[in-house]
Amino acid sequence: MQIKLTKTELRIQQIRLQQLQKYLPTLQLKKMLLQLEVNQAAQEIEQFELEFQAAHKKVSAYALLFSDRNAFELFPAVKIVEVQKKFENIAGVDVPLLEKVVFQEASYMLFDSPVWLDSAINGLRELITLREKIRVAEEKKAALEKELREVSIRVNLFEKVLIPRAQGSIRKIKIFLGDQQLAAVCQAKVAKQKILEREALL
Repeated sequence: MQIKLTKTELRIQQIRLQQLQKYLPTLQLKKMLLQLEVNQAAQEIEQFELEFQAAHKKVSAYALLFSDRNAFELFPAVKIVEVQKKFENIAGVDVPLLEKVVFQEASYMLFDSPVWLDSAINGLRELITLREKIRVAEEKKAALEKELREVSIRVNLFEKVLIPRAQGSIRKIKIFLGDQQLAAVCQAKVAKQKILEREALL
């Protein structure tokens, strides 16, 4: 884009540069906060995965019992009815947080069922809840990473394109106006000299 080499354009470019330089620290701060949140989300996923592995190990102790004829009562009790999520705003991004996993009500008769059934249901529900926690935490991390990418692009645009372009335009206009002023001074001096020479001849 061709810039006008005028005093008005110089003022426009100076105001533009001031606005860019004023807004850049806010963007840089947001980028830093988002990076921090992405790191924390990654640690959260890691923690949930460790908890999931521990719960899986505990549940696997019941694996042989799942072939028991009473095991059919187990599966409806671990069926998910609803995964309840809420949303929280972190650094300008709406991210999901798991509130709770709602399971289908257990319909077995407590006294007619084997003693291990209750523990197996609780263990499987814990395992499924942890799996959902990992899924929601991954959604949260993906949303934060998407925003981080967008903010990083804007920071780079400000730092590497918009601010240097405005500074370059200001420099170019100042040089042009300075040259014009110098030319005007020189012309004035030449004109004055000619007048003095003419006066000397008279």
